Amino acid sequence: MTEPNVTITERAAHRIGAILKSEGNGAMLRISVEGGGCSGFQYKFDIERAQAEDDLVIARDSAVVLVDPSSAPFLAGSEVDFVDDLIGASFRVNNPNATASCGCGTSFSV
Repeated sequence: MTEPNVTITERAAHRIGAILKSEGNGAMLRISVEGGGCSGFQYKFDIERAQAEDDLVIARDSAVVLVDPSSAPFLAGSEVDFVDDLIGASFRVNNPNATASCGCGTSFSV
């Protein structure tokens, strides 16, 4: 089985690294996909201290990101970026699997 390809941009890695540093040793960022949101699915970001044996682990610089096996197919080929613009600063998932998304960019459909 091929590992889903999820990439972290340099901006996102820098921001994730800063967040994890403030959380103390052993902190990792978990990105998951859940049902809900205005387009059917939504991204969820959590700080984790434990990695499951079957997690996909993406590491870049000081950023460590975990993706659970049920979320991985929804995120395959995605790029996680950090954007700071007029509407605020946030992580943005550029997901090629999404056929539609909401205006705020936090939910999507496939």
